[in-house]
Amino acid sequence: MAEETEETPSAPTARQVAAARDFVARHGKPSRAVVENIGRVGARVVLVGADGALGDVLVAGPEAGTALVEAVDDLEAAEWDSETVKLAKIGPAHRRRMAGPRAGR
Repeated sequence: MAEETEETPSAPTARQVAAARDFVARHGKPSRAVVENIGRVGARVVLVGADGALGDVLVAGPEAGTALVEAVDDLEAAEWDSETVKLAKIGPAHRRRMAGPRAGR
């Protein structure tokens, strides 16, 4: 029996690139991007603006995430190092959204 392989697109879509460009335009230059593999679902590109705002773009895989970062001017590849973590500003509203239904407890 032949082995089945799924190819993950290695390029971001125009919509994903536009979303990242819009984030950089709204939250300052340079912005940072951390590509996180989330398994079969794909990858999450976490965006951290120069103003500390957080955002994200979901892509098909880590390769597409890396290509997204390279496609957007003033978006720098980053890791969750101390400098990136210090830059991110997580306010009460964002914490409530992340907590979901548990926020009311």
